[in-house]
Amino acid sequence: MSLSIGTGPLAGSPAGAFNFDIAAASPPHRIYFAADERRHRAYVGDDVVLDTTSAKLLYETGIGPRIYAPLEDFPAEFLTATDTSTHCPFKGDASYWTINAGGRELVDALWAYATPLPEASWLAGYGCLYFDRVDAWFIEDDRVTGHPRDPFHRVDVHDSSRPVVVRVGGEEVAASPRPRLLFETGLPFRAYLSSADVQAGAVVPGSGKRTVCPYKGEATYWTVNGVEDAAWSYEFPLAEAARIAGHLSFDTSIEAVEVALG
Repeated sequence: MSLSIGTGPLAGSPAGAFNFDIAAASPPHRIYFAADERRHRAYVGDDVVLDTTSAKLLYETGIGPRIYAPLEDFPAEFLTATDTSTHCPFKGDASYWTINAGGRELVDALWAYATPLPEASWLAGYGCLYFDRVDAWFIEDDRVTGHPRDPFHRVDVHDSSRPVVVRVGGEEVAASPRPRLLFETGLPFRAYLSSADVQAGAVVPGSGKRTVCPYKGEATYWTVNGVEDAAWSYEFPLAEAARIAGHLSFDTSIEAVEVALG
């Protein structure tokens, strides 16, 4: 999904057609550094360890976007340089800092390329903070769930007149003449069915599994016809996916699950 993952234009095997030979015109590993005008704030406890309106998004082939910010936007009183160093063949040698804030020590949580390779010279002066190491991250005043959103990623939900039939273990468990189809950047589209289109008793609570999508929200999983976690729903989806609230989608990666779309 997005620019650099899956079939995106900066991914290893982009989909679609170009008016030039992308394999010949660009290196196999592609990097794109783009301005991000959104305000980003990161918290450790009650301490703000990042507050910036000058962020950049770094896209690399096969890797989701990373948020880089000017080093001066990370308060120096929380930072301690360490001896850790890593090498990237595409960007150069990275230096690291430990963050002491909010009563916690986050070892090597921030990195930067002091002298990046010439082809990535624009990284100089910017640092990247591990998103999953902090306690909270806000974009403007919205708290981020899952991971920060990619501005090039979107979700669209459409009513459809293509009929859908769902079978689990060879038995029909749901059918709808009016499904809702969810299209998400770089991913196969999914059919969502109203609970009214599911046979009574076929769906019961699953294992308690939960997953979080930054574009759709938190998913609840369901056991279908005895197959655990064979379907999921977003009971309280985010705004972009509001129209699938309370609808079920079925996991076709499970061998017993078949979704036939007319």
